[in-house]
Amino acid sequence: MSAIDSYTDLTRAVSKNLAPLRTHNAEVMQGFGALSKAALAPGVLDEKTKELIAMAIGVASRCDACLGFHARALVRLGATPEEFREMLGVAVYMGGGPSLMYAANALAAFEEFSAQPA
Repeated sequence: MSAIDSYTDLTRAVSKNLAPLRTHNAEVMQGFGALSKAALAPGVLDEKTKELIAMAIGVASRCDACLGFHARALVRLGATPEEFREMLGVAVYMGGGPSLMYAANALAAFEEFSAQPA
């Protein structure tokens, strides 16, 4: 596993750490929430495809919390391990060696959330 012990714990901690921003920067957080909802809304691309794109960007950007949140979403949306691994190949292609290292972390996050009860 990566340096992250648990993506479940990481996403829980990040959500907790965002609480003060939700209180003290409510308009910014509401705006970000609206942006997220609009960006992920089904259109020509479905939500799962958009989440695969978001995960690839999280890998290329080396964002640990992004890996957890998007892996959890992809499991909820029914992404298959094959789809996930294929997306990781594109992320590595676009981000090179550092993305390869984060692809391993992303796979660990996906496997962790996949192993949890629905």
